[in-house]
Amino acid sequence: MVIYWELLLGFTRAGILGYGGGPASIPLFYKEAVERYKWVSHEEFGDIVALGNTLPGPIVTKTAGYIGYRVAGLLGCLAAVAATVIPTVLLMVLLLGYLYQIQDASWVKGMTTAIQPVIGVMMFVLAYSFFKDSWKSQGRLLTLLLVAVSLVVLQIFGWHPAILIGALLLYGLIGGGKKPEDEKKEEESTL
Repeated sequence: MVIYWELLLGFTRAGILGYGGGPASIPLFYKEAVERYKWVSHEEFGDIVALGNTLPGPIVTKTAGYIGYRVAGLLGCLAAVAATVIPTVLLMVLLLGYLYQIQDASWVKGMTTAIQPVIGVMMFVLAYSFFKDSWKSQGRLLTLLLVAVSLVVLQIFGWHPAILIGALLLYGLIGGGKKPEDEKKEEESTL
C-alpha cells in the first residue's frame, strides 16, 4: 500500500510543479523517480523518455504510466497517471475563469517570464547528464557525431524528433553505438 501512496505523492508533486508543460516536467519526474524514490535508474529513465517521445500523446503521462506499471503493476500505472493528470485538471477547472481575467496582468506575465530560465536550467542539467552517459558508453567521436547529426536533422531539415529518435533506436537495435572494446568483450564471453 505504501508504494501506491509514494506513486501518488511523487507524481502529484512533479505534475503540479511542472510549470510549462511536458518537457519542463521531465526533470521533476527524474528527481522523484530516480533520485528520491529510486524506482528506476538514470539509464532506464533516459530510455523511458526516449521511447516515450516516439509514441503519441503527452510525455508525462506515458512516463508516469510506465514507471508506475514497472513499480507496482496495473494499479501502479493507474495511480501514477491519475496523480499526474487529476491535480492539473482540477486546477484548470477551478481556476480557468479566474485565469482568463488575470492573464494580461503584469505580475502574471512577470511570473511566467521569471520561471523560464529555471526551466531551461533544469532541462540543460538533465540533458548534460544524458550527454555524459553517452560520452562514457559510446565514446567521444560517436557521441559528437550523433549530436551533430541530430542538430542538422532537427534544426536544418526540420524533422520531427520522433523520427530521429526512432531512427536512433533502430540504429542501436542493429548493434550501432558499441565501442570496439565492448564488441571484443562480447566475443570473448561467447567463446
